[in-house]
Amino acid sequence: MPDAIFDHPPLAAIYDTLEGDRSDLDRYVTIAEELGAHRVLDLGCGTGTFALKLADRGLEVTAVDPAGASLDVARGRHGADRVRWVQGDARALTQVEVDLATMTGNVAQAIVDPTDWNSTLRAIHHALRPGGSLVLETRDPRAEAWRDWNRDASWRMTELAGGGAVESWVELTELHLPLVSFRWTWVFPDGQLLTSDSTLRFRNRKEVHDSLTAHGYLVDDVRDAPDRPGRELVFFAHRL
Repeated sequence: MPDAIFDHPPLAAIYDTLEGDRSDLDRYVTIAEELGAHRVLDLGCGTGTFALKLADRGLEVTAVDPAGASLDVARGRHGADRVRWVQGDARALTQVEVDLATMTGNVAQAIVDPTDWNSTLRAIHHALRPGGSLVLETRDPRAEAWRDWNRDASWRMTELAGGGAVESWVELTELHLPLVSFRWTWVFPDGQLLTSDSTLRFRNRKEVHDSLTAHGYLVDDVRDAPDRPGRELVFFAHRL
C-alpha cells in the first residue's frame, strides 16, 4: 500500500511544491540519452515529474505507481497525454518492452519485503528488451541518513502557490536495520495536521549487486548520485 504522502489527495496536490527543485532528475534524462533509450519505464513515477521530462525529449514513456492520488496529479499536468500511466507496481505491466527502466529517489528502498523486491526485479527483467538497462538509486547505509531525521534538523516552512505556508518535519520512529521507519508531519495554514508513516530498506552495495545478478542482470557500474555524493549509490545494470 502506498504511503499517505503519495496517496492522500491534499498531500499529493502539494507534493511537487514540498519537493521543490528537481533538477537532480535532469541527470537521469541525460543517462537515458547516453544509453540510447527510446522507450523508458519510470517505476514509482509519483506525480510524473521525471516521466514528463522524458516525454519532453520525445521518448516513449510508461509510468507506473501504486498511488492513485499521485497519478491523478500526474494525469492533470501539461503534456500528460504523451505518457502511458499505469496504477500498480511492476507486476501490473503487460505487453510492455522498453530499452530502459528506472527507479529514482526512494523507489527501490520503499520495496521493503524481499519477496516483493524479487518479483519487482523479475517483472522489470521481463519488460526490458534483451540488453536493456536498469538504473536504480539507493541510499548508502554507511552514510546513516536517518541521523538527520529529527524535527530540529528537518523543520521547514514551505510557501504554497495559493497563499499561506505548510510547516513540516520528519522524525525517526524505529531503527532496526536494514529497515528504518519515520513519520512526516505537516501543519496546514488552517491548522489541519496530517502525518505519513514510511519504512525504507537500506540495502548495502553487495546486497543490491547480488540481487541483480541473481535475477539475470549484469551490473555495469555503480556511481555516486550526482546530487548526494557519498550518500547514495546509482546502479547501472543490463538484462542478459
